[in-house]
Amino acid sequence: MELRSIQYFVQIAELGSITRAAEHLRVAQPALTRHIQSLEQQLHTQLFVRLPRGVRLTGTGRQFLERCRRIQLELDRAREEVRHGADAPAGRVVLGVSPTVAPMLVPGCIERVARQCPQVSLKIIEGFSGQLYDALLSGRLDVAILTNPSPSRALRLIPLISEPIVVITSPQLRGTRKWFTLEELSGTPLVVTEGLRTLVEEQLARHGARLNVSAEVDAVEAIRRLVCRGAGTTLMPVSAFHDDIAAGHVAAYQIADVSLQRMLALAFPADHKPSAAAEEISHIVRAEVDMQAERGLFRVNANGVRERATAVVPRKRRAARH
Repeated sequence: MELRSIQYFVQIAELGSITRAAEHLRVAQPALTRHIQSLEQQLHTQLFVRLPRGVRLTGTGRQFLERCRRIQLELDRAREEVRHGADAPAGRVVLGVSPTVAPMLVPGCIERVARQCPQVSLKIIEGFSGQLYDALLSGRLDVAILTNPSPSRALRLIPLISEPIVVITSPQLRGTRKWFTLEELSGTPLVVTEGLRTLVEEQLARHGARLNVSAEVDAVEAIRRLVCRGAGTTLMPVSAFHDDIAAGHVAAYQIADVSLQRMLALAFPADHKPSAAAEEISHIVRAEVDMQAERGLFRVNANGVRERATAVVPRKRRAARH
């Protein structure tokens, strides 16, 4: 079993499409298909169900994905240990992150920097992807985590992970239903950031649908408080509300007839080679993303997000809702 095949399998599973994975990996689609077929033959099981638009993991495929992520994580750790045997990187690195990414990745990255490369001075700048893109090109950032970046000769991109964008509501709003249809989504007043609105409407355009935006608020924490108070509904990547979903403060729903996704990617200016310190920070970010993915931060469980949230709500509160 080749490590390259494992990498290809993980990328296809995260993107839900062999075509999109081929574009991100810059590998011919037939070659990816052959790697997956070879894996399935070696494992004597089917890993994906082929759909009219993309692919979906089988139950065995989901189990294998968890193992593959652990393999990748161990490889990253091994690389880190080997690098520490050489000269330690040093210097200042400015990392740009978005407001939905910062809370889940920055604390762990800072801890890793202190432990693995204390001679690197890390500065974090928060901004939306458009702002981070401009800051990269102007030299104010050394590296950034961008959302669904378009291919550009000005940037070197390294895909990190793809995750579903879901509808976030008050737990009481939807009763026992598990999904939003595309028609329901188009008719539901939403409070969203400008960046998420642009990202989602680009994906909805091929289905001839648009969002019903009641307010644009470029403050994720303000949106979180609004939804938790039952005063609004939003669209967000599942990881951005992971803790609130788990605590039962909000309910989350996938869209039944369209797959909305956020792709995170590391970005460097393409006109010069990153410093050793910037490369070290990129390895740390990737290791932290892999660890959080293993924890399930970016994933919708098999029964849907809302079932996970409901399962952890205390019995007394759950009974009060019905």
